[in-house]
Amino acid sequence: MPRAKWVAGVLTVALLGTGIVMLRSTEGARPTAATAADALPSRALGLSGHRRLVEQLEHAGHHAPAGKGSRPARAASIAPLRPVRPLRLLIPSLGVDLPLDGDGEEAAWDRDGPAPGSAGTAVVTAADLPLARLRRGLTIEIARADRRTAVFTVDRVSPTVSGRGQRPGRAQLRLLSGETTVLARLTGHHRTGRRHTG
Repeated sequence: MPRAKWVAGVLTVALLGTGIVMLRSTEGARPTAATAADALPSRALGLSGHRRLVEQLEHAGHHAPAGKGSRPARAASIAPLRPVRPLRLLIPSLGVDLPLDGDGEEAAWDRDGPAPGSAGTAVVTAADLPLARLRRGLTIEIARADRRTAVFTVDRVSPTVSGRGQRPGRAQLRLLSGETTVLARLTGHHRTGRRHTG
């Protein structure tokens, strides 16, 4: 009987040693790509619905969101256009389409400053527009004499006139009506009368 116990002990030690050697030999090896059949149920992994969605996006080749509550990506500013006389002020979200020149009664641009779309901050004044209804991310358009329409994206809506937020070298627009000021930046342009969707 003691001999049988000794044999059993030796076999146990040998099996354990073999297992350890096998584990060490696989250390540092590149893991094989998991297939759908290999995936464990998300419930067994304790993953929430949000985490499952993130993992699905990652496996599909998309980037996961930057973090909880992250904002959508902002429209990128583009290089200024050459100075050209503006013709019309358009605000699609407000249904505004007004003639625009240096002497306009309804809308006018300050000829002492940059033309809308060129480098610097162009100033446009309009009467009785509900600019307070504009929100960050909405667009303002200026049709120009070169048959291009400059597209500005709203950055700030404020009840006061302020130079805050202006950046030298960037094409910006300051739109004034009554007590409301809107600061927007050039984010695109298109051929007047033609719209291109990306």
